[in-house]
Amino acid sequence: MILENTTFDELDPGASFEHRRVCTLDDLYVFAAVSGNHNPMHLPDDSDESELPVASGIWCSSLISAVLGNYLPGPGTLYHSQALNFVGRVHAGDEVLIRVTVKTKHADGTVTLDTEVRDLATDTLVVQGEVVVIAPTRKITFDDAGLPGLVVQRHRHFSALIRKAEPLPPLVTAVICPEETESLEGALLAARRKIITPILVGNRDKILQAAAQLNEHISEFEMVHAEGEAAAAIAGVDLVTAGRAGTIMKGHLHTDILLRAALRKTGGLRRGRRFTHTFVMDVPGVAHPLLVTDAAINIAPDLMTKVDIVQNAIDLAISMGIETPRVGVLSAVELVNPAIVSSMDAALLSKMADRGQIKGGLVEGPLAMDNAVDPVAARSKGIKSMVAGHAEVLVVPDLDAGNMLVKQLTFMAGAEAAGVVLGASVPIILTSRADDAMSRLASCAVAAIHQARLTDDKRGLV
Repeated sequence: MILENTTFDELDPGASFEHRRVCTLDDLYVFAAVSGNHNPMHLPDDSDESELPVASGIWCSSLISAVLGNYLPGPGTLYHSQALNFVGRVHAGDEVLIRVTVKTKHADGTVTLDTEVRDLATDTLVVQGEVVVIAPTRKITFDDAGLPGLVVQRHRHFSALIRKAEPLPPLVTAVICPEETESLEGALLAARRKIITPILVGNRDKILQAAAQLNEHISEFEMVHAEGEAAAAIAGVDLVTAGRAGTIMKGHLHTDILLRAALRKTGGLRRGRRFTHTFVMDVPGVAHPLLVTDAAINIAPDLMTKVDIVQNAIDLAISMGIETPRVGVLSAVELVNPAIVSSMDAALLSKMADRGQIKGGLVEGPLAMDNAVDPVAARSKGIKSMVAGHAEVLVVPDLDAGNMLVKQLTFMAGAEAAGVVLGASVPIILTSRADDAMSRLASCAVAAIHQARLTDDKRGLV
């Protein structure tokens, strides 16, 4: 947008400018981050989304500053003084009208303007006052197109999943080797939120030492002593097969050791499908959770393995509340090319879903990443489907592609990632040492939600 000022000589008393603006939740997050004012009155309450936060009065006054600096007098304007009365409140979602009016010009180059902010829905004053500015004396034109955009890393999808899991009965979880602070802290955080009831499996002394470092008391939780990662993994799986635990959670041990215990032909957690991994991604700016599969277990899956990868992800998405998941099977191109194996597999998976060999979701492929998630890109390529541009599940060609995609979303787009292994008799909570507390908590929530639906299915309640 091209901005052009009105100089001191051009200003006339009575000249006025109006601007409209909607207060959004992201505005309040940005204001809190920039100002350092973290007053909970001005921030959303994740436990009650119906309670809309109140915008800070200074945020409202900044809207006046924006009109002064952008429009009247415009670029080159400097503040001299300001007097405001805050007579009303703005909530997230409200649309306001900001009006500034030239009142008096002074010989020293300053200008007094009347200012106000009104709530348009009720036509009531929110802010009223007077400002004195040093008006620009030379013409300035400014193109603000080069200003960098901001992405608010607000993980509302994870917050919603956690809220959905909290009313469920806590899922008894065998936590394998929570022998250092990060892995133990994640389990304890989920326990405090009543999402899981942990059974701590591993070296007792190391677990107690980790608890001491966190200044946490863990005497209320059952502890099963096991020496070494392999023994702890087997002990945790045995708790599930004995009916004493509803899932297992990875602590401070190698993933392959945990999965080896779960995959035992006798006493393991097999149920006829391949074990596959699904990341549930909370990507800022994306209106829904994004599932990426398989980026952690199956290195170079063949077609039949991909069938299980897709079906497991669909089942999880349904558990999360996505009624008919839209699955985009990714390749480098959106056209079937016999020289690109992933495009052939994608086309076959799409047709298998059409014929009912994959159930519960809409499967479309091959799709390139852009036209899988962006409707404009899909339209530009002439792709007409209910999935293209709106995919909620992304099926990657192999582990390399999936791992790169997840890390790009995490480190370049500010996404959070929760991870679970599917295809076993129970979901397996698979966390990484790099995961923060929100990721670990969300992983537990996803597993609890999915296991609750699996249990209801067995009881015939779904």
